[in-house]
Amino acid sequence: MPENGYITARAYMSEAQLPLSNVAVTIVSSDGTAIAMRLTNRSGLTEPVAIPTPERSESEQPEENGRPFTDITIYAWKSGFEQVAARNVQVFSGITTIQDLEMVPLSELPDRWDENVLYNTPPQNL
Repeated sequence: MPENGYITARAYMSEAQLPLSNVAVTIVSSDGTAIAMRLTNRSGLTEPVAIPTPERSESEQPEENGRPFTDITIYAWKSGFEQVAARNVQVFSGITTIQDLEMVPLSELPDRWDENVLYNTPPQNL
């Protein structure tokens, strides 16, 4: 029986981690299919999004076939900020994963107005 894990994005600015509201967040499956689109609230958080995952029992034994998590990619955009992409975000059954997205104001990087910030999460050694 398929199970679900959950993903919540947390968008913020600067090392002080000031929350950013109205950041457009798109969650995409590993095959490129859009799963959900959300806006962050005034705390910089999206509502949790259910992600189909492998069964939890697959993560309890070493050397099981396949991975016990689902990979997703998260894109974040807000006017006046660099676009952010977080790849290979891992979502496990029954767990809410919180993905931090540090948004950098374009005014701090005038020569990089058309670049993206990319976070790539390597798979866990399970």
